[in-house]
Amino acid sequence: MTALPHELSRRHAPRLQAALHACATREQWSPFRESPSSKIHGEAAPADGKARFEAMLGRPFELDQPGTIGSVGHEISPYTQEKLGIAYPKSDPDALFAAARDAMTPWNRLSPEERAGVCFEMAFALEEQAFVNAHATMHTAGQAYLMAFSGSGANALDRGVEALAYAYKAMADVPREAEWEKDFGHTGRVRLKKSYRLRPRGVAVVVCCATFPLWNAYPAVFANLMTGNGAILKPHPNGILPVALAVKRMREVLVCAGLDPNMVLLAADEREAPVTIDLLRHQACAIIDYTGSQRFGAWIEEHCADRLVYTETAGCNGVVVDSFDDIDACIGGLANGLCGFSAQMCTSPQNIHIPATGVRAQGGALDFGAMAARITAAIAERTADPARAAGLCAAMQAEQSLDLIADVRARVLASGGEVLLDSRPYAHPDFPDARTATPLVVAVDADRIDLYGEEVFAPVCFLIREASREAALENAARIARERGAISSYLYSADRDFIAQAQDRFAEAGASLWINMDDRMPINFAAAYSDYHVTGLNPAGNACLADLAFVANRFRIVQFREPVPAGSAA
Repeated sequence: MTALPHELSRRHAPRLQAALHACATREQWSPFRESPSSKIHGEAAPADGKARFEAMLGRPFELDQPGTIGSVGHEISPYTQEKLGIAYPKSDPDALFAAARDAMTPWNRLSPEERAGVCFEMAFALEEQAFVNAHATMHTAGQAYLMAFSGSGANALDRGVEALAYAYKAMADVPREAEWEKDFGHTGRVRLKKSYRLRPRGVAVVVCCATFPLWNAYPAVFANLMTGNGAILKPHPNGILPVALAVKRMREVLVCAGLDPNMVLLAADEREAPVTIDLLRHQACAIIDYTGSQRFGAWIEEHCADRLVYTETAGCNGVVVDSFDDIDACIGGLANGLCGFSAQMCTSPQNIHIPATGVRAQGGALDFGAMAARITAAIAERTADPARAAGLCAAMQAEQSLDLIADVRARVLASGGEVLLDSRPYAHPDFPDARTATPLVVAVDADRIDLYGEEVFAPVCFLIREASREAALENAARIARERGAISSYLYSADRDFIAQAQDRFAEAGASLWINMDDRMPINFAAAYSDYHVTGLNPAGNACLADLAFVANRFRIVQFREPVPAGSAA
């Protein structure tokens, strides 16, 4: 249905105020439906979403946008290991940037309230395709169905709306006009009428990651749209479909609102002919939002310094183990985190720092070997049943991750370390050809930082033998500071040691989760409440979400002129 921006502004005004309130209070709030239950969405919705996904296979993806010069697309499903066979439009970068610049002119005539209304309308339109997006995400990223539905659906949209709210908040701080008066002595009082106009930086390029193509994309897109900047989305070559679906839906909403759809564009490519660097170095690229490897993120920060750059890269996430109040629940939560999506998340724990002097629990002290045995047993239990493993571990997005597991195994064994639990493929009950792997758990000494000192984007867990709990804390905090960490973890029943750990991780610029147990995913990041990435260590320079993520995407132009003498105030 056609609805103009001012109508959408009124329609979604209560939700905007609710989002602003949630950002201010940091409380739980979401306007989206996280569960795929047919009781919520209707009996036909799940099957319809699957049918819509299957209908797209082996066909061109219909997306009418400027500059099409061919087609691309060689996505392979991690579950079937077969090609999706979908051809996407290949677009000329010059044409994309020119179209986005032209679209920005009418878009920037809208008030912040009108932009918010259009963006909210986009968000709810995107929620309507949650089921088809779940299958698209499964068969490109490798996520399990429930995670693909919620993590790349409602949770990702929550992050997008959070960025929307912060952008509105930043713009609302600038008045549209003001009257200024000052006495200049012998010349008398001067009155000036001043007005302020918000202007965008320019066209943004949003580089999406392979495993969570939308969780970081939505915040970037809505932050840019709200502040007046067009957005060109560059998906991973094996993760085009979820992004293409989102771009197409957002463009449809823009058309229905009587606006130029080229505020949102797709730049699909292939591994053999990448376009990312061409986009980032284009003279019209003003903003870069990047999620991906630390190596390429560092390259962008160094070589694109004349752009406005926001990065979220790798997390070499550590766990300091001191003592437990409830060891079963805490180890259960830790094991879930180590298995979850085969550790293909930037918040996944990797390095478990265990003091050789022992870990205190309810039943008495556990030495390093006993603690290692508890962790490996919990992982083995969760991966023994293929159905349980499928829901928890899902599939491996890339063959390279299996190579990483083999490389770590070989290096650990060659260095005198020990494999405590070997990785193995599990038989997925629904997809017999799925690319799968259970966690590899190895034991290493603390001085082997060459083995565990960077993120391994695969299900690999290092149990690190530390001299003491103090040494464990210092080592984990140092890695966070020097190598980067997004989510760090502590298990301790000692309040004094907890306070000490908070100080160390704060000094390292790393967030710390304390005594997280199995009642929820320990690495879940909640929109409106959790600040995702601090920008204070090498894991990224941007935070989802805060005012710094949005406020520099627009600038302020002002006008002033004298108020004629005798005019009313």
